[in-house]
Amino acid sequence: MNSKNTICLWYDRDALEAATFYAETFPDSAVLAVHHAPGDYPSGQQGDVLTVRFDVMGIPCLGLNGGPLFRHNEAFSFQVATDDQAETDRLWHAIIDNGGQASECGWCKDRWGISWQITPRILTAAIGSPDRAAARRAFEAMMTMNKIDIARIEAALQG
Repeated sequence: MNSKNTICLWYDRDALEAATFYAETFPDSAVLAVHHAPGDYPSGQQGDVLTVRFDVMGIPCLGLNGGPLFRHNEAFSFQVATDDQAETDRLWHAIIDNGGQASECGWCKDRWGISWQITPRILTAAIGSPDRAAARRAFEAMMTMNKIDIARIEAALQG
């Protein structure tokens, strides 16, 4: 490991499959190492994939095949800043169309239970706008969406 701080994500048995999906879907992502169990353990056997070291958009992660005891929830998520509608659509659909689940306000969940916020930069800027009336309109528009629609955010900003 090169980083002193790494996010550890617990999977039942799919750490390598998840890491491979992330590496194929998100820029600046890669599977870096696969480690096999040197002996039997509570949720697996010697030789099974135990951990996978990978990066997701430059963030160091470790996938641990720890078994079914713990599940992911929305208390942890990756927030992905997108530049345009095409990128927003591509990432959203990559997650949803691969067994994921849509949610509200740009949130979705991949098939392993990891939550993602696919957030266009224009939305972040709009909500932080010094024009508080415009920020409120953009915020209220966002609250009606699942996947973020940049054109609707821009229209809300304009009034």
